[in-house]
Amino acid sequence: MRVKPGDFQRLNLRCHALLSDVPLHDVWAIPLRGGGSGRTVQDARAIVFGNRPPANFAVRGLFALRAALGRTFGWDDERHSPSSASYVARLAEADRSRSQVAPGTREGRFRVLYVLGEEALSELRNATVHAFLALALTPSPGGYTLYLAIYVKPVSRLTTLYMALIDPFRRLVVYPALGRRAQQRWSRTYA
Repeated sequence: MRVKPGDFQRLNLRCHALLSDVPLHDVWAIPLRGGGSGRTVQDARAIVFGNRPPANFAVRGLFALRAALGRTFGWDDERHSPSSASYVARLAEADRSRSQVAPGTREGRFRVLYVLGEEALSELRNATVHAFLALALTPSPGGYTLYLAIYVKPVSRLTTLYMALIDPFRRLVVYPALGRRAQQRWSRTYA
C-alpha cells in the first residue's frame, strides 16, 4: 500500500502548489472496491476518520503512548500551534469558497485547510512537527483509490529525531491498520 511519492505527485491536486515548501514524507494508496459513481473525498474521510476509535489494539496503544508523552513533555500545548503558523492564511479565496468544511475548523488535533470534491488537506502543528495530511480519492477499475500523503515541515531539531523514531511504527503498524480498516468500512458501507 505504500507507494512512490511520484505516483501521488502526478495527480492534479491543489496541495502540490500549496505545500511546495514542505517535504513529502510518505504516501500510501488504499484500494477501495466498489462504491458506485460519484463518491467524494468526504465519503472517504467519513470512512477513515469516523467517530469510532481505531479497532486495532496496537494502534490504540501507540496513540495513547504518544498522547501521554505529549502531555508529559508539553509537546501538544497550544503555544506550539499558533494560528499565525497555520497554512490557512496561504489559501486563495477560491480555495476558501470551494471548501466543503470551513478552513481552520478543528477536527481533533488537526486543523482543516480545505475539503474539495476529490481532495482534502489538514494540518497539525506541535513541538515535534508541522505535519500535513493530504487525502485524494481517485476512480480506479472496480472502485476507487484513496491516497494518503504525509508532508512534514521541521519545527525544531527534534523533528528529524522524532520522525526517525515514529516512522517504523507508522509504516509497520498504524498505516497498514488504517488501510485495512478503511477497506473494511468502505466495503460495509458501499458494497
